Amino acid sequence: MDNATGFSNAALPITLTINGAEQRLAVEPRTTLLDLLRETLHLTGTKKGCDHGQCGACTVLVDGQRRVSCLALACAHDGASITTIEGLGTDDELHPVQQAFLDYDAYQCGYCTPGQICSAVGLLQEGHARTRNEIRELMSGNLCRCGAYANISDAILSVLSQQETV
Repeated sequence: MDNATGFSNAALPITLTINGAEQRLAVEPRTTLLDLLRETLHLTGTKKGCDHGQCGACTVLVDGQRRVSCLALACAHDGASITTIEGLGTDDELHPVQQAFLDYDAYQCGYCTPGQICSAVGLLQEGHARTRNEIRELMSGNLCRCGAYANISDAILSVLSQQETV
């Protein structure tokens, strides 16, 4: 037992599929998914912003659903499939949302971009957004300090329109 908190820091065995690769890990119970990704696995595309679940910079896909990884305990996701920005596309073939962000200049400094893109991919998979206003509402958990919201919406709308024509 840790005398200061009364909790054990014993590592727990977990298995995660991260960007398509199975990972068997031992994590302390209080390790967040964000810290596991960044500090242990060195997947630094996922950004640490507010560390309070309010900015969306750390958004990843957990079993296809959007999640802020700074509030998610890694051990609570044993068996889950995690997709980070590194797992969406390749250098040779970007994910359609990544390409749209480039085409529509939907980033400024780029800090929020990985979380914005992961959130957009999740939003499109959910199938709830059909209009610019719905996209704005459903992306409202992802903040952009540079104010690229109009371009982000345009990028998502472009991918949505491509999906509808297929």
